[in-house]
Amino acid sequence: MQNNSHPSDFQVIEFRRYQIKRGGLSSFVAYFESFFPEAFQQLGALALGQFSERGNQDSFTWLRGFKSMDERAIVNSAFYYGPVWKEHRTRLNDLIVDSDNVLLLRPLRRDSGVSVLPAVDPVCETGGAQGVVVAQIFALKAGDVELFARQAASAFDAYQAVGMRQAGLLVTLDAKNNFPQLPVRTDGLYLVWLGIARDDRQLETDFYPLADRAARQLAGDGLLRSAPELVIFDPARRSRLRWLVE
Repeated sequence: MQNNSHPSDFQVIEFRRYQIKRGGLSSFVAYFESFFPEAFQQLGALALGQFSERGNQDSFTWLRGFKSMDERAIVNSAFYYGPVWKEHRTRLNDLIVDSDNVLLLRPLRRDSGVSVLPAVDPVCETGGAQGVVVAQIFALKAGDVELFARQAASAFDAYQAVGMRQAGLLVTLDAKNNFPQLPVRTDGLYLVWLGIARDDRQLETDFYPLADRAARQLAGDGLLRSAPELVIFDPARRSRLRWLVE
């Protein structure tokens, strides 16, 4: 698999889940992928992946990485007060119903950041991004991150043993929002496991049974505030986070 991964470069991750006006998702994705990935990259941030969410036809999710909290403030200021956003913001904002469902995260370990995959190659990847991306989201009780991570490690290892690729293990970043124009959630502590499946068959045959068993077991350990959430994403055409053939 071609992979230029440097997950340690991006220690601040925004996990952004938008609600889009009914019927507007395809337009929103087309505008986003046409104008924004390179704009952020040139400022030192990165659109690590962008997706539609299965079971929610009006949802758009994307992951944005920054090298530090200071860089987050600098880059967001440069972008949202800059010419690219100024030109397109009215059209994009008109398509967005809600953009406040945002988890501000960091890698649990320095080397467990989101995989930084190469940009989609328009010559070799004519079909666009392939595969299926999953996020298993755990709402943790305060102070139990390391204990929970140890108890969940065998489940995460099992996912990879059946061919899933781990794409990140993230936890809530305990830091003041230094760009308050973009709200982030403050409703508690979360741990997020990101993975990539080759296709639906791998999901249904190999991953789902393991994820269901892990959710039941981990929920019974008393370390969670609510049942784990499993979200299935289809990568947009230009999503970096995708299945790449080895």
